[in-house]
Amino acid sequence: MQLEATETKAGDTVYVAQDEVERGSKGPFYVVYVTPDRETRWGYRCGNCGSLDTAMDTMGRIECNECRNVRKPEEWDAAHE
Repeated sequence: MQLEATETKAGDTVYVAQDEVERGSKGPFYVVYVTPDRETRWGYRCGNCGSLDTAMDTMGRIECNECRNVRKPEEWDAAHE
């Protein structure tokens, strides 16, 4: 599948893989790459609001800083809270 080129706030071009999806609470997260060859990951784009302003913590939780769409960690342990 072809990647969608998009621009970051800093003016850099990054590439969104519409076929690489992580499930979120409000919508999917799409994997974003630095180059179209998919060799280096850049981050995620929120499928709910379209923002590239996302963050991942050490537990693997992804959160959109714009609309608060969240993907829960794959392995969650109450001891980490």
